Amino acid sequence: MDRFPEACVERTVEWVDTDASGHQHNSAILRWVEAAEAELFRKLELPDYFPSAPRVQQVINYKAKLWFGQRITATVKIHALGRTSLTMAFEVASDAGEVAAYGTVTTVHVPQGSASAQPWPEHLVRAVNPPEGPV
Repeated sequence: MDRFPEACVERTVEWVDTDASGHQHNSAILRWVEAAEAELFRKLELPDYFPSAPRVQQVINYKAKLWFGQRITATVKIHALGRTSLTMAFEVASDAGEVAAYGTVTTVHVPQGSASAQPWPEHLVRAVNPPEGPV
């Protein structure tokens, strides 16, 4: 069992989420992933995460098209926690379960007033790294 937490959000592909071809615009994937990320950090009770966690890398692999009106699920899971960085894996799947996009997002901890990455605060490390229970 993986020790890191995850969160999901469900959305409907709206007209504004599509491009001239009629399927999802590439930016829609990131919006849905960010919504799942926000849900994850709400669940972890870490409201101070977003103002101090800029993205330093985003990798998106597109596999299938999503169409206007279709229901989707965006899932974000913490994949790795480093001293100053945090990498989340994500996937966006159609209502039929087909993965339309997957990838990773890496953030770093840059507290207010700092110009560079600093170690994550202990309360965040504890929240995303819960103690492992009996197997």
